Amino acid sequence: MRIGIPMVAGLALMAAAVSGCASGSVLAQQAPMTPRAEVERQGETLLVRYEMDRDAAVWVFTDSALISEVRQPWRPTQWTVMTPNVVLDRTGHYDFLRTEDGSPVPRTVEIRVRPKSVNLEAEYPTLSFTNGAVALPTGQMSVFPMGSVAEVAALPSDLNGVDTHVGPTQVSWRDQAGPVLFAGERRPYLITQHERSYVLLGDADVTRSEGLTAVIDPALPDWMAATLSEAAPVTGQWYRQRLGPASAGAQKPVLMAAWRGATERMTSMGGSVLPGLIVMNFEGQGITQPTDRVRERALWFIAHEAAHFWLGQTVRYEYARDSWITEGGADLMAVRALKARDPSYNDKAELQTEIDDCVKYGAKPVAEAGARGEHRAFYACGAVFAMSAEAAQKRKTGGDFLDFIGPLIDANRDDGVLTSSEWLIHYAAAGARMEQARLMLEMINTGAPDPAASVLTLLEGWDVTLQDGRVVLR
Repeated sequence: MRIGIPMVAGLALMAAAVSGCASGSVLAQQAPMTPRAEVERQGETLLVRYEMDRDAAVWVFTDSALISEVRQPWRPTQWTVMTPNVVLDRTGHYDFLRTEDGSPVPRTVEIRVRPKSVNLEAEYPTLSFTNGAVALPTGQMSVFPMGSVAEVAALPSDLNGVDTHVGPTQVSWRDQAGPVLFAGERRPYLITQHERSYVLLGDADVTRSEGLTAVIDPALPDWMAATLSEAAPVTGQWYRQRLGPASAGAQKPVLMAAWRGATERMTSMGGSVLPGLIVMNFEGQGITQPTDRVRERALWFIAHEAAHFWLGQTVRYEYARDSWITEGGADLMAVRALKARDPSYNDKAELQTEIDDCVKYGAKPVAEAGARGEHRAFYACGAVFAMSAEAAQKRKTGGDFLDFIGPLIDANRDDGVLTSSEWLIHYAAAGARMEQARLMLEMINTGAPDPAASVLTLLEGWDVTLQDGRVVLR
């Protein structure tokens, strides 16, 4: 796959071009100069009351992802503003509150929410359980002030490095029907602020076992519930053996799994990871029976999400444009975890899909895939980049991708950030050729004129060939 690399320093210059809740928080006190929100579940709806800490022309929602299937905002179909003269609007990448007459938004704003689970682009969605319970990501309520609609329109899609003028919104959570669930524990009342997690409102069965606390929808097919409960801690243990400990909170994670029902002609699994928490959404008739194909896909899905406790939580990317580091890396980590679990697992089929999709999306800049709604490029091309790194590592030490990424995780545990420059410099040190690094940077920044040819070069060391314009893994 790679042949020697003459200049690590030279690659460092090239790489620079790439970058363009603790439990005690329940008793947290309000931070100065910070908006507050009170969320109360009242039957099937939520009443959200904002108390803004200052006058502002607009208040912007930090989490404003689009619905993935249609690329439309989700809040207008679920949120109804009750305060007169205040409207929910959107421009650029963000939902926001403004007044109809252009005056400052009132200090108190009330919103009625009818929560619904929808698939979002690279963001944490609401989870709806079949017994009526809902789980909401804490960041969904966070807002910050701006001086005008024009300023909102000019905001980048990635807020890393942007001064939002306030700290995270302090949110209080209540349920008229009883306690709320947070971090696997029931609490009569909860305050969150700096946490990135989920709060569950409504009934839920909490199952505790060695290595895992599970909150699973009672209607999720039994075989899937059993697979989750067994595979998640086992996979986590394998990662710990290979990569060392994950970040605090992931030592005994909470798994939260919701079931959207047996929709015909559908097999859907979606998920994400937050500190100490794996959230999953399942839907479709295809999940009701434990076929070999669906079971294998479920195990891969669990392994991908569990990988994020290391590549995504212990270390994270610097900017959203670098999502290929965590998503593609987690894809290949999942393949390696399944192969270790079952040597008969056909890893080539999964990797061929990654190759095909990277060629499909590789003509456009991978770094800009999020803005295009082509998030699959982060996964597929990130996996191809990881495969390229694995081949270099294998040539150098006989190791696999976990041997490649492990030192990068260890080197960045203190600051928790793995930059694209650090990744690429390590790629060079592992033995990648300068031409491979150049092609990788080209795919990231501008897109490849001939994606198939670029991918073929990146995968030197793998048994690949070009057949009728398709890069085929043999």
